[in-house]
Amino acid sequence: MRLNKFIAQTGIASRRQAEEIIAQGRVQINGQVTVNPAANIEPERDKVTVDGKIVAPQPKIYLMLNKPANYTSTCRKFKGERSILDLVQLPHRLYPVGRLDKDTAGLILLTNDGDMALRLSHPRYEQEKEYMVEIDRALPRQAWLQLTAGVDIGEGQPEIVKAKRLIPVGGKSFRLVLTQGKKRQIRRMLAALGANVTGLARTRIKGLTLGNLPEGGWRYLTPEEVRNLTDTPK
Repeated sequence: MRLNKFIAQTGIASRRQAEEIIAQGRVQINGQVTVNPAANIEPERDKVTVDGKIVAPQPKIYLMLNKPANYTSTCRKFKGERSILDLVQLPHRLYPVGRLDKDTAGLILLTNDGDMALRLSHPRYEQEKEYMVEIDRALPRQAWLQLTAGVDIGEGQPEIVKAKRLIPVGGKSFRLVLTQGKKRQIRRMLAALGANVTGLARTRIKGLTLGNLPEGGWRYLTPEEVRNLTDTPK
């Protein structure tokens, strides 16, 4: 098994983050430092340590949370701010699959499965994520067309992003489907078209929806939901 995959399975980090940890010289195999993420190990025989502590694969945990606004969605703690990890009191090291902005609400996943986190968050997999959006003014027809054709949200350097699909709800509300995940992408897209976002919540990741999960609540995913998210047997 590749070293970066093994570390991802311990729940310490995603596979991409594991590669950074390895490159920093923080990982040893049988007492020898390695900076090669592709180093092959045999979990039953080899002893792997990170920062001097022995690590081993953990049981996979998958859960969904209905994130309230004004909560951060990173593993880092910021003084005076509330984190989504404060809402999930479990004795396991979990990390969010992707992020939601502090002022964005809705569906977010937490897991210790680095492979799943990579598959759902990396842009190359183009996974659908749907959002409920409210804006402060009506947009002309050309602006709606531009959202799916491409909007430049770059600051100095061109950065073209687009929505995969728009679903009108009524008035100044609509559903928007993305397969990208740029920082504050939806807010920047609408700002480029002259509108401000007044409400934003993610309602779907692939085929998984919030259902009747209350704000601030969480639950474990079912085995079928995990299979549908990863497209591989679990």
